[in-house]
Amino acid sequence: MPLRLPCLELLYWVACVTSPPPRHLTDLALLTANDLAAFRGERLVFSHLDFFVPEGGALLLAGPNGSGKSTLLRVLAGLARAEAGHLIWNGVNALADRVEHASRVAYVGHLDAIKPGLTVLENLAAPGAVARAALARLGVESLAELPARMLSAGQRRRVALSRLALTAAPLWLLDEPTLGVDAASVDSLGILLAEHRARGGIVIAATHLPLPLPAAATLTLIPA
Repeated sequence: MPLRLPCLELLYWVACVTSPPPRHLTDLALLTANDLAAFRGERLVFSHLDFFVPEGGALLLAGPNGSGKSTLLRVLAGLARAEAGHLIWNGVNALADRVEHASRVAYVGHLDAIKPGLTVLENLAAPGAVARAALARLGVESLAELPARMLSAGQRRRVALSRLALTAAPLWLLDEPTLGVDAASVDSLGILLAEHRARGGIVIAATHLPLPLPAAATLTLIPA
């Protein structure tokens, strides 16, 4: 005899057996770190490090000096070697092809990577109008023709940050990005970060200062 179910009960049964199971949070991650460990010189700076960041997400790295924040950023950028663990980008080993990984990374480190012998505009290595527009995002367009050796520390930092406006890389890694810059520049950086996240990009930043990254998760590193 055929099974007869009330209409509402049948709909419920069909929904239960045909709907996919709920996805775990880590299934939604764009970047996942599993059991990472790294040395700086001869010293182990962190180990058994796990985290994930979804599309449009942000992660703040906190912790005292020497806890490994900068080292972790360099590992994530493919500039330093992880002693253990895996870095997964969108389901695949991120560091299996370091050239490909470099194309998805925009890294602003402690050093601003500004060549003093070039002008500010030349340092951006982009077509003039595009480079000027990027400089304008951080309020330094007026410095475009100035030799970079004449910049103050804060101006150098703002020029370095303006490079973010030129990149399509989805993974932004920032090491103390607001160090030495004024409040207006922090606000301008916040707009860039928000636009990047709205496009599905992610931001990982090491900082001792407040950053305009709403709803960012925090990973606190403890010296090993």
